[in-house]
Formats: sequence, structure tokens, C-alpha cells
Amino acid sequence: MSKLSFNQGSPQFIPLSTYRAYPESEMETRASAFYQELSRRKTIREFSTEPVSRKVIEQCLLAAGTAPSGANHQPWHFAVVSDTELKHRIRVEAEIEEREFYERRAPQEWKDALAPLGTDSEKPFLEDAPYLIAIFGQKSTLMDDGTAVKNYYVPESVSIATGFLIAALHHAGLATLTHTPSPMGFLNELLDRPDNEKPYILLVVGYPAAHCMVPNIRKKTLSEIASFL
Repeated sequence: MSKLSFNQGSPQFIPLSTYRAYPESEMETRASAFYQELSRRKTIREFSTEPVSRKVIEQCLLAAGTAPSGANHQPWHFAVVSDTELKHRIRVEAEIEEREFYERRAPQEWKDALAPLGTDSEKPFLEDAPYLIAIFGQKSTLMDDGTAVKNYYVPESVSIATGFLIAALHHAGLATLTHTPSPMGFLNELLDRPDNEKPYILLVVGYPAAHCMVPNIRKKTLSEIASFL
């Protein structure tokens, strides 16, 4: 369980010194450039075995850690796996759940929705990719005095941090896959995580394989995802 220190009682504030203001024209340019960069991001399922610098992963995790969270409790843990044997064990356990999903648990409607992506129960990328990042949400946080405090808005907080992480990894030049075998309780045991943590996502990270192919799909347009009132 992670430890957290924050001020008790009356709130304490410091001057905002990190905000940067830009002329409106520059804001529009920056917003457009950021959209263009993220629009190049593709979820992939064919990874190269080429190693990735740990320093890159560390900096991206630090970026994820800047995400907002409920009461600033930062209720997440990122378990980073590069060990070959451990990745193999994760693949074995994940494929057990995936076979159960595809053969028994998944309703036909969900299978039909997945069909354009060409997915199945075989997950070789869990061993090919140099890194797996198991993202856990923490139900409680351990304070400096040893007391446990309940965390609130855990799924929302973890989701935001995961979005930051995916964007940071893409910005650094890496590709990702959000893998969610269900249930994922085996990750607690394999990665030695405590009972107060729940695995949400297994993020696969690395370079695309030389022969990498991606589904021919599109993202919704602005008018399909937003309304201005």
C-alpha cells in the first residue's frame, strides 16, 4: 500500500507559478499540432522484441503521475514488467481467461463488435513487447502515520492517469495496446500486489513489428463526439 502525506485541517495554498499563457493564434496552432500528433497513434497487436530504454518508461510514468485524482490521493500503481519469464507467466494466465471469454463468457453481440479488430485468445504480444505495465487502482492509501484512508473516484482517477501515460508513450515514439483480460486477479498474485489494489489495464508497450498491420477503422468526427451549447 502506498504512503501519502498531505496537509490536514485548513487548506494551504501557494502561488500558481507553472501556468504558461500563449497568444490565441499560438494556442490554436499548439492545439492543432497536438491533435495531429495524437491522431497518428494506433493501437497495435504486433510488437517488435527490440528493447526500449527504461529511462523513457520512467519519464512517461512520471508524466502519468501528474494526472489529477480524487482528493489528490493518486490511487494508482504501475507495475512494470520486463522479465522474460514473468511475461511468459502473464501470457499463460491471460490466455486462460481469454479462451474462457471467447469460448464461453462473451455474448455474440460483443464478439460481433470485436470482429473488425481481428482479435482472438492468442496473445503473443504479451511476450514479444519489451514492457508490460500493469495498472492498478488502490482502494485505500496508507498515510505517513500508518492509518489507511479510503480513496474516492478511483476508476476515474486511474483512467485519467492511464490516458496521460498512453499519450506520453506515444509522444516518446512508442506504441501501445490496452489489454484487459477478465478477470485480472491473477496479476495481483504474479506481481505481488496487495489486496487493496485492483488491476484495471495491462498496457503493452514497445515498438511496432516490421510487418505490423492495423485494422482499417476510423475515429468519430468532432460533430459525432461533441456538442456546443
